[in-house]
Amino acid sequence: MSEKIIAVDSVEPVELYGVNDHKLNIIKKHFPKLRIVARGYSIKLIGDDSEIERFEKRFDLLTDFYHKNGVLTEHTIERLLGQAGTNIIESMDDTGNDVILFGNSGLVIKARTPNQKKMVESIDKNDMLFAIGPAGTGKTYTAVALAVRALKNKEVRRIILTRPAVEAGENLGFLPGDLKEKLDPYLQPLYDALYDMIPLEKLNQYLESKIIQIAPLAFMRGRTLDNAFVILDEAQNTTESQMKMFLTRMGASAKFIITGDASQIDLPRHQPSGLIQVMRVIKNVQGIDFIYLDGSDVIRHRLVKAIIERYDEAKPESKENQAPTSHPAKGRTKDKS
Repeated sequence: MSEKIIAVDSVEPVELYGVNDHKLNIIKKHFPKLRIVARGYSIKLIGDDSEIERFEKRFDLLTDFYHKNGVLTEHTIERLLGQAGTNIIESMDDTGNDVILFGNSGLVIKARTPNQKKMVESIDKNDMLFAIGPAGTGKTYTAVALAVRALKNKEVRRIILTRPAVEAGENLGFLPGDLKEKLDPYLQPLYDALYDMIPLEKLNQYLESKIIQIAPLAFMRGRTLDNAFVILDEAQNTTESQMKMFLTRMGASAKFIITGDASQIDLPRHQPSGLIQVMRVIKNVQGIDFIYLDGSDVIRHRLVKAIIERYDEAKPESKENQAPTSHPAKGRTKDKS
């Protein structure tokens, strides 16, 4: 007799076990030679090695189906665990290659614009991606979705989300509350995205165990970010030294996405933006990609697109923070080196 514990960290337990364990009882019925004990986010298996191995293969079918379709019915479980189960994943209807993952309550999170789709394609091929564009284009949301997908697929061990707390000049001491309460107003957009993608109880566990870390950029100094999916949001508000510091935190097994809007720089006057500099400095480096989103990618209220267009029309000729004009208005500049 052997024992093995399987982590259930890519599917919310209630989706897998069902109300009053109805789905779990169906699963148990298909493995009468195993003792199966489910507790929260883990399943304990007791039995012969061959039966445990058979269970693991079928369990993978269940989770794969759920990730692809966002739902797992009792009927589907019966089919997947039956004799035809191995053929079902290959033949099931495709919900679209644009789906990144399924969030809470079956929410389908997918790339909704051409440049968001390019972000999804690019991060599979490159270790560092810059997504640059105006407000409302889904840069941050898409980046967080890609990070959560990588964590669920066990491609990384942790997610690290950061942004510069420019409004407080990286000096948060005058704000009320403890450190977390001081920081949360600047990091709330990242929390908002995570709330759509991970059940609250599970998200709190990830935050407490530091599997997901959300911190201001100043806290990145001196760290090596390895085996992690790291997102720097609002990168236009980094200084040149902060940007260099952040990029050089990259460990050997990491993915970096840097998002920013070159038209909304909140740095003090005459303080050059690290995002503007980096767009000039590290072009054509193999493994680094730049994707430029624009008004056609705006997915907020229709007025947001109109507002962005009007501001672009009225934009004055630049000072030191002007974005370089060499990049295309749409799409990306792909490195060839």
